Amino acid sequence: MPENRLKIYNSLSSKKEAFEPLSPPFVGLYVCGPTVYNEVHLGNVRTFITFDIVYRYLKFLGYKVRYVRNITDVGHLVDDADAGEDKIEKRARLEKIEPMEIVQKYTNSFHDVTKLFNLISPSIEPTASGHIIEQIEMIQQIIKNGYAYEINGSVYFDVKKYAKKYNYGELSGRKLDELIENTREELEGGTDKKFFADFALWKKASENTIMKWPSPWGIGVPGWHLECSVMSTKYLGKSFDIHGGGMDLKFPHHECEIAQSVGSGNEHPVKYWMHGNMLTVNGTKMSKSLGNSFLPLELIAGSHPLLEKGYSPMVVKFFFLQANYRSTVDFSNEALQAAEKGYARMMTAIETLNKIIPSATTSFNIDTLINKTNESMNDDFNTPVTIANLFDGVKIINNIKSEKATITAEDLTKLKALYNNFIFDIFGLQKESSTAKNDYLDDIMNVIMNIRNEAKASKNWALSDLIRDELKNLNITIQDSKDGSNWTVEN
Repeated sequence: MPENRLKIYNSLSSKKEAFEPLSPPFVGLYVCGPTVYNEVHLGNVRTFITFDIVYRYLKFLGYKVRYVRNITDVGHLVDDADAGEDKIEKRARLEKIEPMEIVQKYTNSFHDVTKLFNLISPSIEPTASGHIIEQIEMIQQIIKNGYAYEINGSVYFDVKKYAKKYNYGELSGRKLDELIENTREELEGGTDKKFFADFALWKKASENTIMKWPSPWGIGVPGWHLECSVMSTKYLGKSFDIHGGGMDLKFPHHECEIAQSVGSGNEHPVKYWMHGNMLTVNGTKMSKSLGNSFLPLELIAGSHPLLEKGYSPMVVKFFFLQANYRSTVDFSNEALQAAEKGYARMMTAIETLNKIIPSATTSFNIDTLINKTNESMNDDFNTPVTIANLFDGVKIINNIKSEKATITAEDLTKLKALYNNFIFDIFGLQKESSTAKNDYLDDIMNVIMNIRNEAKASKNWALSDLIRDELKNLNITIQDSKDGSNWTVEN
């Protein structure tokens, strides 16, 4: 078992706690994955980068980690309400294709994006639709324990009854009395729920619903919150180490997860809750309605009106790492350009490091730099301070290059290991030589061409033409023929 110095900020206790796995050296890590009804957005990417680093660092420390990240392919209703159309079915209706075609299309796109940012695949990537039986079984147990009720073919979690014994709101800090006061308008209007805060475990399907399953309560679909309670505990145990996700999931999604797990088995499911923060653009909340929201590929290609140029996936990743995962990240052209320069400086230093010829003596304390870097990363995965420490090392590397400092062969080996461990193994950054840049372009264009081909197949000519025209502005020409489409970069 590794020496335990890691501290994690636990959203449940609102403080940093020493990391002590439930069953060392094994660690269970669950992260809420995407609802695959659309292209993954930049906020999702930041969350998955955060927990990719958590996964990588835990493995670096010597833990054996089982990383589970789900795919939501059913049950996520529009506006997260208990009534309404499933997001995937709504998208399928708009694109006039089958819901499972939507699922496959955007799951593939999500995986393409994770490859661009060099994210490690999880140990298990379960889907909601693949665990309907287990979800029904958990509902039956919750009903048996007295914390749910069936009405008109739907099943709801009884929040008021649960709150008599347990603390509903313990994660988000919300109180039922405050929720009632702030949401009185939700108390009206034809709902089957006994209490406004009750949430759906199973929803009766309408005649027009395509994805639906038989259950003891009739034909229906599972509630969105239920899938994560089922899949996390199935693969990680009734109580596991770390549950991660975006800040927007803390309430109601994660709050409901706790209630479902406790209500079904009287056991709190998670020891450490971790939440990544939101994104802003030039100090304003990122929002589609404000026109300041952009997709990862728009950021990489520089095709959004708010961007002066495009940025490579590794520069974007480096930009994210210069803020604590619990802090908001503000996008601006100036900030991205600064990250680009910093990333180039770091990579140049690493190239210099690999060319250094050792001396008979070392004129600085290498162990001090190593200890500072380890300590900052052990402080709740503090990537910005860790990068700052590594930049202190860049100064040392440059001093050795200019012969203002010296280093022995033994210490040179330590310094190389420090940068290889943190930059490449833990942060998952990659060198961007001219060859690597060409590889990135190939990867990016494969994603873009797939999207365009799907647009053409669904007769979405406007999107197909927009992609062609935007690429033309970047000196990339698409040639369409009866045998398919090809692209070339013009000089």
